[in-house]
Amino acid sequence: MAVQQQGPTTPARTRTIPPRPRPIGDRKTVALRLVGGAVALWALLFLIGLLVTKVVAPGQAPSADSKVDVWFAAHRTGFWDPLSAFGSRLADTTTAIAVTIVVVLLLRWRLGRWYESWIVVAAITGELLVFLAVTATVNRPRPAVVLMDAAPPTSSFPSGHTAASVALYGAIAVLLLWVYRRRPAARVAAVVLCCVPVVVGLSRLYRGMHYPSDVLVGALGGGLWLLLVIKTLLPRQGTEESDDEDPAVGVNRS
Repeated sequence: MAVQQQGPTTPARTRTIPPRPRPIGDRKTVALRLVGGAVALWALLFLIGLLVTKVVAPGQAPSADSKVDVWFAAHRTGFWDPLSAFGSRLADTTTAIAVTIVVVLLLRWRLGRWYESWIVVAAITGELLVFLAVTATVNRPRPAVVLMDAAPPTSSFPSGHTAASVALYGAIAVLLLWVYRRRPAARVAAVVLCCVPVVVGLSRLYRGMHYPSDVLVGALGGGLWLLLVIKTLLPRQGTEESDDEDPAVGVNRS
C-alpha cells in the first residue's frame, strides 16, 4: 500500500486582536481621574484666558494677535477661501460627530469589543465639555476683521475647532498605532491625522474666527485632555504583546 507523502504545510495567517488594554484603576479611580482632570484643565485654560484678556491687553487683543488676523484677512483669495472652508469643516460639530460614530463602529467591528471605542468617545466628549466651560467663563470677542463663518460673537477663546481636532484625530492616530503599530501604512496615516489640527487651526485664522492665542490654547487644551484620556484608559499600550507577533495579522502556530 503506497503511502502518500504530504509536503510542508504553510501556517495559516489569521487576524490577531490586540489584548484588551487595562485602565489605570477601577471605575471609580478612572472616573475621579477624568472628572478631576477636566476640572483642573478648565481652571488652567480659564486662568490663561484671564491673563490674555485682562492682564496682557485689557479690553483689547494683543497687537501680535491682531496683526496676524489682519494679515490673513488682507490676503484672502478665491483659491484659499474654499480650501479654508474645507479645513475648518474637518472639525466642526457635524463632522466631529460623524467621524466619531464611524470610528467607534469600525473599532467595534475590528476588535470585537467596545473598550477602544469608548476611548474615542471620552476624548471628544471631555474636550467638548471643557471647551464649553472655558468659553462660557472667558467670553472673548472675535477678531475685529470680517468673519467668514457664522458664530457667537463672544466665543473666540479658545478655538473649539482646534481643540476638537487634536482630541479626535489624535485619539484615532493613537488607536491606529495601537491596533496596527507594525504597519508602515498605519504610521503614515497617523502622521496625516496629526497634521489635521494644523490645517484646522490655520483655516480658522484665515477665516477670521480666532486669534492665534485662541488656536494655540485650543491645541494645548485638546492635547492635555487627550494625554489624560490615553494615560488613564490606555496606560500600557503595547506592553502585553510579544516582539515576534504582528498585532494586526498574526500567525496561527497551532
